[in-house]
Amino acid sequence: MSESWDDMAVGWDSNKAVIAYSDKATHSLGEVLKTKGLTILDFGCGTGLMTEKLSPDAASITAIDPARKMISVLNAKELHNVTTIVGVVDEAFVRECRQAGKRFDLIVASSALAFVADYSETIALLAMLLADKGLLVQWDWEKSEDEGAGFTTSEVQQAYSEAGLNLISTTNPFSMGDMRVLMAVGQRTD
Repeated sequence: MSESWDDMAVGWDSNKAVIAYSDKATHSLGEVLKTKGLTILDFGCGTGLMTEKLSPDAASITAIDPARKMISVLNAKELHNVTTIVGVVDEAFVRECRQAGKRFDLIVASSALAFVADYSETIALLAMLLADKGLLVQWDWEKSEDEGAGFTTSEVQQAYSEAGLNLISTTNPFSMGDMRVLMAVGQRTD
């Protein structure tokens, strides 16, 4: 990709494919749980398309993304219960949250985890941020075998298991063109 995420920030919210993906992901989330009153972390939030849809029902949302200009677009939406962070989820971020007593009922990662350097490590870090019985829900492209972008069901199962998450379900709630989206729901049980 020749453009950085910051370079794409200005036109992101008007990209029809991006909007459709976000709408379908948010709809599929609503099919499996209610977000009313939940404390949510939107991992890789981008310009906050999903954050914006979840905000009216959520108790609070922490939206984190490493792209400063994406966060600037989200900040301009002035969502009253959203705190934004330009950064990444790493050991320091987890430590800060834990020291502050901050845990999340729900972590959403919409088309974000395929872009991290170490998927399994990131899932383990996210699992540490979940409250007891908290849920991690991700949407990414489903790949067959070891080809293409995204994840196979077995890769997701392994990462969730290693992180101590109970994998509740993996489904294909929607497709974009000929690419299927894999939705995984995992729960912290300890």
